[in-house]
Amino acid sequence: MHNFDTAEIQAYADGPLIVRGNFELRDENGELIDPGRATIALCRCGKSARKPLCDGTHSLIKKRR
Repeated sequence: MHNFDTAEIQAYADGPLIVRGNFELRDENGELIDPGRATIALCRCGKSARKPLCDGTHSLIKKRR
């Protein structure tokens, strides 16, 4: 069960960081980014076309190895 009063961040092996709960997402200039939902996936592979959000590209990179 998740407590949505605080943010919870969970790392997935070879995948994104899943962020759930009460959080703010900001760009490199400190500008607020509206994630559009209470649970998001943040890219860790650096190849997402939607950075900082994950678009699943990590799964394609892993399969090519």
